[in-house]
Amino acid sequence: MTNLPEIDDRTKIEIEAAAFRKMLEHFQKYPEVQNIDLMNLGYFCRNCFSKWYMSAASDQGIELDTDQAREIIYGMPFAEYKAKYQEKASNEQLNQFETSKTKATE
Repeated sequence: MTNLPEIDDRTKIEIEAAAFRKMLEHFQKYPEVQNIDLMNLGYFCRNCFSKWYMSAASDQGIELDTDQAREIIYGMPFAEYKAKYQEKASNEQLNQFETSKTKATE
């Protein structure tokens, strides 16, 4: 990478945190975007994101369980999200998911 401004570590963390909050806001604003579609297109979804969040919290000595991490990412309890927004995946989506999940990062 060339011609990038020098950014000190603290400022970099603040910028990344702001971008993270914006991504969460975006995910929560558009719950109709299905996780399987995110996974099939980008090889990650809200559930992956919640696992990454849980891991990062653990690195800081904060223990969260899966439900707690998902609630932070989804902006509501996961069961509530599923009941309100999660649609049944089509056979095509499921078939594509079989390929996509091998590319997913944990």
